[in-house]
Formats: sequence, structure tokens, C-alpha cells
Amino acid sequence: MRGDVEWGSIPGLVRSAVRRYGDVEAVVEGRTRISYAELGARVERAAAACVANGVRGGDRVGIWAPNTLDWIVSALGAVTAGAVLVPLNTRFKGTEAAYVLARSRARLLFVTGTFLGTSYVASLRRAAGEGPADGPGPLPGLPHLEQVVVLGDDAPADFRTWKDFLASGEGVGEPEVRVRASTVGPEFPSDIVFTSGTTGRPKGAVITHAQTLRAYEVWSDLAGLRQGDRYLIVNPFFHTFGYKAGVLACLMRGATMIPQPVFGVDTVLANIAAEHVSVLPGPPTLHQSLLDHPSRHTYDLSSLRLVVTGAAVVPLRLVERLRTELGVDTVLTAYGLSEASGIVTMCRRGDPAPVIASTSGRAIPGTEVRVADATGAPAAPGTAGEVLVRGFNVMRGYFEDERATAAALTEDGWLRTGDVGVLDASGNLRITDRIKDMFIVGGFNAYPAEIEQLLGLHPDVADVAVIGVPDTRLGEVGRAYVVRRPGSVLTGDDLIAWSRREMANYKVPRSVEFVGELPRNASGKVVKGQLRSGTS
Repeated sequence: MRGDVEWGSIPGLVRSAVRRYGDVEAVVEGRTRISYAELGARVERAAAACVANGVRGGDRVGIWAPNTLDWIVSALGAVTAGAVLVPLNTRFKGTEAAYVLARSRARLLFVTGTFLGTSYVASLRRAAGEGPADGPGPLPGLPHLEQVVVLGDDAPADFRTWKDFLASGEGVGEPEVRVRASTVGPEFPSDIVFTSGTTGRPKGAVITHAQTLRAYEVWSDLAGLRQGDRYLIVNPFFHTFGYKAGVLACLMRGATMIPQPVFGVDTVLANIAAEHVSVLPGPPTLHQSLLDHPSRHTYDLSSLRLVVTGAAVVPLRLVERLRTELGVDTVLTAYGLSEASGIVTMCRRGDPAPVIASTSGRAIPGTEVRVADATGAPAAPGTAGEVLVRGFNVMRGYFEDERATAAALTEDGWLRTGDVGVLDASGNLRITDRIKDMFIVGGFNAYPAEIEQLLGLHPDVADVAVIGVPDTRLGEVGRAYVVRRPGSVLTGDDLIAWSRREMANYKVPRSVEFVGELPRNASGKVVKGQLRSGTS
């Protein structure tokens, strides 16, 4: 496989992309358009600056910024200098970012100035600006953090601008950068991805260069990504999927990256039409909002040919509409988690629409997927249990956390995902829920994702989330938070009556709340903790 033989490491992948696709357009950002040759030169310059500023092999380098060309250049530059990338969630508050930086002992941080009306610099100062000044850097609360580089033209006196940082590497020549890059081996950690932290403190999954390259060569093969594709990357770069199935997959195939910092359906439509976008992965809500946009017909979306979705319930109607209304040739669903390099199962091109809509496909080559019952034994096909994964994609462990690693990985190499799923006789996996989200109604296990999928069949339901709430008689019952389709006059009583006709009684929500939108993190997952916080 090319990921193991030709590239060896992410720095090797960047050099290979320059060699194979030098004149191909690599990144489009507004009026800025650069080729793969130009991207390679920018990455080398960023790597030289990292070397000049004392970044050594294995050092952790954080990046807290939205999807931009500078994110791509600074991240790949740090990795080329031998660093381990630590991407930070753009929805983090200052204290959350400071926790990850402290936990990983990052030596260098690339940060955006202001994003979505929030000053990340000010937020970080508030969170880590106090304490004994016993470190070399500007933030007393983060003694290991030696430098903070603002990806912009303005920075506080004790931080650095991106321009100043790049200029500081001018004394480091190309040969020195190449030598440093050559020391990065396949089994070296490439990144530490901290889990979303929707429950408890985030933990950092350690993934190697070899794992990353093999996983996303497989992803690119199964998806059919190819040179000439124009890929609108809406999935955030801080998330495994945005960075690896986005940036790295494009480097592998010579596709053009069009990073979009914020999801806005009008911007997506405009980008697709203006840039002839052919590839648009993202959560189902993204594609649903495109299809339902009142001005969709004024945009030329005929270039779209590949959609990969997942991370939530995917209505069969959505798959069919993408194919019939937008003419998308390939619609695929997939399932993954950070601890398994972001990819576990994936549908195959040619799978029938019901398989794509109702499952996340089969285990990717070189891996195994098993569903286990409460005793840990394999569950029979069609029976729900915890999803276990084993193979090259499973993390090396949580960063400096032996206890959490031991809890997640069995002695014989299986990763306990914490997800509840069902395997069919063909090996297709259907995720039914998170173990922690399951609730018990009068002795029956109720899985919110299953109920959400059923409720999503109602023609007036645009989006839905279900949680368990206390009930004096049954212990717990379901509550549905529903986003109505535009113009709908659906009532809670209507939906409950419909549900009684469509699902077992214990699954029927006992209450319905209508909301304008569901709270989601930047990865597209519903933050059910926010819904639960209003139920006490």
C-alpha cells in the first residue's frame, strides 16, 4: 500500500504530493489560489521556523484555529519538523483549551486571533494568565508553553505574529528541514486527538503516522477520491475527519482543498457553484439543509458527485434525495471515532440505498469489528451490544493515562468503543446508541438513536434528539427535542400519536419540545448534556 511504502510519514506524503501534483491547484481560499508546489514551499518555510524556534522531534504543538490555509500550513509545518500535532476544538472556551495544552505539555501553540466574535487570545489569557511565572513563555498558567503564534497580522507584545514567526526561520536552510523530516518514522506519533469531552475530561488518543496514512489511503480508495476532485472541507480540521479525510486525503490524491471556516448553508451553496465542488463530506444536517434551502435551485450544484456522511441518523429519504434531486453519483455512510484513527466501518460504492441509509457499512480492510454482549462474548447477528474494534487503526493508547487506556483496550487488542451497535449477517454495522445514552423504560432498554431514526421518518421532522428523563412510574421515559420543517404546524400530541402507530410503546416519547435548532458541537454531534441540563 502506498501509505506504507511510498510515504512512510506525513512529511513524506507532503513531498510526494509536491512531486506528483506540483502544478495542480492545492488550496483555494477566497482570492488566494496555490499549487501543490507552492503549498510544499510554504510548509517547508513553516517547518524551518519550527526548527529555528526549538521544536524537537516528539514535542507537542497545539493549533486552535478554524479551517484556513494557515491551519494547513502551520500544522503540516509542525509535523514536518517532527512535532506531534494537538488540534484544539474551535468551540472550546479558554479553560478547556488551557486544559488540553497543559495536559499535552505543548511547547508551541498556533492560535487564531478572533473567530465567531470570540478573541481566542483574550480567552486564553483569562484562563492561563495567572500563576507563578516559572516558565519561559507568556502564560504563567502554562509553564511548558514557550511560544504562542497568532495566525494573523496582530499579536500582543509577548505573543508573535505568523509573519514574524515565519521570518524567524529564514536562517534554517532546506537541507536542514529535509534532514529533520527524514527522522520522522512511521511508528512515531503524528497527533494526539483529544476526545470531544461531552462527558468528563477530554482524553488524548495517540495515533501514529503509519496508522494515519494507511487509514486514509483506505478511505480514499473506498470513497473513490481522485485527482481533479474539488473538495469543500466543512468538517472542522481539529476533528480527525476534517484533517485526515480532508487535508491528508487530498494530498494523497491531488484533489483541490477548499476550506470553509464556518458552516453556513448559503456559503456552502455559493462555494459549490463558484468552485465546481465535487466532494462534500459532512453530517446529515449539512446535506439536509442544502436540499431544503429555499434558494437551492438558483445555484448550479451539478458538479457534486461524492457525499460521505455519518455521525448521526441518516434517513433513507436523504440518500434518495441526494441522488435524485442533486444527481450525486456516490453517497456513502461511515462510522469512526478518534481512538480508531477516525475510521472503523464504511459502505462500499454500489451498496443499495437501504444499506447506506440504515448502516455504517462494513469493517475497513485490515480491521475487525465485533459486537459483544454484557459478558464480552460475541453477540448474535441482529443483537445489540457494545461495538469492539481491533486492527491497525486502533490508537496506541491515551496520552500518559494508563488507567484510561487499560479501560478502553482489552489485553488481546480490542478497543471498547462505548457505542451500542448491531451487525447484520453481511457484516454491516448499525450504530444504535452510546452506552451512556441508553435509558430504561419499565425494564426495557431504549436506545435514543433508534428512536431518533424512527421519528426522522415523519415528514414534518427536520431534526430530532431524544433523551431519557425521570418518570415516577416507569423509571425513565423518552423526551424528544424536535426541529420542525419550515411551514409545519406539527404538535407534540400529533407526533406522539404518530409514534404510537410506528414503534413499540416503550420507545414512544412521552413529551415533545420544539426547538429552532439542536445544540451541536463543532463535530456535528448533538450535545445531549445541554438538553439534559434543562430537564431537572
